[in-house]
Amino acid sequence: MSDTTATALLSARWVLPVAPENRVLEHHSLVLAGDRILAILPTQTAKTTHPGLPETVLGHHALLPGLVNAHGHAAMSLFRGYADDLPLDTWLNDRIWPLEERWVDAGFVADGTALAIAEMVAGGTTTFSDMYFFPEATAAVALRAGIRAQVCGPVVRFGNAWAAGADEAIHQSLALHDEFRDSGQIHVAFGPHSTYALDALHLAKVSTLAQELDMRVQIHLHETADEVATARRETGERPLATIERCGLLGPQLQAVHMIALEPGDAERLAEHDVSVIHCPQSNLKLASGFAPIAELRAAGVRVALGTDGAASNNSLSMLREMHVAAILAKAVASDAAALPALEVIKMATLAGAEALGLGEEIGSLEVGKCADMVAIDLSGVASEPVFHPESQLVYASTHSAVSRVWVGGELLFEEGRHLRQDVDAVLASVRRWRDRMQEAM
Repeated sequence: MSDTTATALLSARWVLPVAPENRVLEHHSLVLAGDRILAILPTQTAKTTHPGLPETVLGHHALLPGLVNAHGHAAMSLFRGYADDLPLDTWLNDRIWPLEERWVDAGFVADGTALAIAEMVAGGTTTFSDMYFFPEATAAVALRAGIRAQVCGPVVRFGNAWAAGADEAIHQSLALHDEFRDSGQIHVAFGPHSTYALDALHLAKVSTLAQELDMRVQIHLHETADEVATARRETGERPLATIERCGLLGPQLQAVHMIALEPGDAERLAEHDVSVIHCPQSNLKLASGFAPIAELRAAGVRVALGTDGAASNNSLSMLREMHVAAILAKAVASDAAALPALEVIKMATLAGAEALGLGEEIGSLEVGKCADMVAIDLSGVASEPVFHPESQLVYASTHSAVSRVWVGGELLFEEGRHLRQDVDAVLASVRRWRDRMQEAM
């Protein structure tokens, strides 16, 4: 790429590229060439070598890769706050699944996803992974909003509004994969819900197809100690062993939660290059348990971050998720250095991108990569004084500090304004759904 392709300059007080070195650059600029990063240079050098470019000056900001929310159920934002303060089994079986049976259709998913995307973009998320019914509706909304998404076709053994059973769910996932095979914005994965919601035969079928088509697979795995104990009692093996027996233990697998581990599990996950998706706030709120993040990372396991759905979090803020992940890892490991700020930022960016199979394109600010970025203002009373910007990002920043968000060099959010979504219309739809559900209840 030649210098003549440069189109814009972003100059920030601090730049956190995440890779190739996870460090902080002071007074640096990104030179953009359309949707790509052309160069990262000291600001004065960038202005000298690329004179006359339109410049965005981010004088008190940290500029970092767009955040990657590696696991969630976007449409469930419409259930936010409905079934709080309940254990997972009760929450899922007695509240959420009956609600889904009554209300979920393509329109519900579209409206709930629009709400989730508005929240995520305002919080600096530029890519999200979603496992929910009617993934084609999720993909359509994501396309309109300009955000990147991995949509996982939900595969369960029982019939639902989207598919009559596992075979139809797999078929529809394959059709969606074909539709978006060449898309740089939408990526399709299989989403077998769990080993308890799907039989081994279909898990093996998913494994075979995923390997043939180079598709990712996302599954809830070892979400609670009770899940593991029940599986051992009913099948004679733990879910992790079932996954391995079915051929799913490999680099395509995104294992969500991974709470209850035994000695040797972390090493086995690392050996097979499995990605673990850590959802600390949801795990804490549902009292599911504590994922041993320090142990996983020490074994060499890639750990990414996800918010889970707003029905069990209740926030889709990756900034909050980073904060909780960092302090929880310290408490679980009894080690204040267990998860440093720069490492948790990497979990929320590059590790998430790599888990989704997108690490060559996004997740870090590197020459040639897509210009997916978030600018966070560190000049407020909750952030100053700034000695180490990475600490302020992880331990002090909130949604309100997010100033600008770009996907592929396109500005999606600026100073509180969504540029690709009509948020008033989104909220009006959400309130109509609330009123309908309240009346029925």
